Amino acid sequence: MEVHAHTHTARKKWTHYLWEFLMLFLAVFCGFLAEYQLEHMIEHQREKEFIKSMVEDLQDDHEKLNQYALSLESGIKAMDTLINLLTDDEQLKENTSLVYYLARVAPRVSLFTSNNRTLEQLKNSGSFRLIRNNKASNKIIEYYSNFTFVDLLQNLFLREFDEYKRIASKIFNPAVFKMMEKENGEISRQANSPSLRTTNPELLNEIGVYAVYMNGSRRSIVPAVEAQQKKGAELIVYLKTEYHLK
Repeated sequence: MEVHAHTHTARKKWTHYLWEFLMLFLAVFCGFLAEYQLEHMIEHQREKEFIKSMVEDLQDDHEKLNQYALSLESGIKAMDTLINLLTDDEQLKENTSLVYYLARVAPRVSLFTSNNRTLEQLKNSGSFRLIRNNKASNKIIEYYSNFTFVDLLQNLFLREFDEYKRIASKIFNPAVFKMMEKENGEISRQANSPSLRTTNPELLNEIGVYAVYMNGSRRSIVPAVEAQQKKGAELIVYLKTEYHLK
């Protein structure tokens, strides 16, 4: 009877298993690094897109602040003229048409609202962490925080304006105010010399005082707006330089 010898599989050396483990470990580790690098690149790209969008918001703010400052200066001059007329009996009697006109247009103001679209998007989506440049994030937060002071002054002006309107309702004829309104919302000066409802010195003095208050608030807003405009311009330059934007 023929006997067959059993074949045995040669045992692998421990170094072979070690090598296989190292190869597997390196494959997993390299995959992890590749995924991490890809995620890093995506987040960096998102960060740059957010900064680009924020720069556009800042540029929009810059233009709006410039127009706002001009409207404040124009309003201050108009209100100064109105105050002078209200405090001079002769000038008041001879220029009632101008007084009616200035009483409507001088207090008018379009309040400034910052374009914080990108900032709100970053905050609401929890993406502010993408701004890894701490100096950049601090400058951004500081810029938008400074608008609190501008808002405070604007609210003060509005409270004074409410009191102004309360007193104006006792001095000016609403029918004349109505005739001054154009369809496009603009105010036109009357060709005739409409009379005031009253020339009571106490009421004229009272409305004159609030006109002075309002102009004081406006004069306080102007340097705050100019300072904010300067900060915004500096922030635009900084972000463009740091993130290599055109």
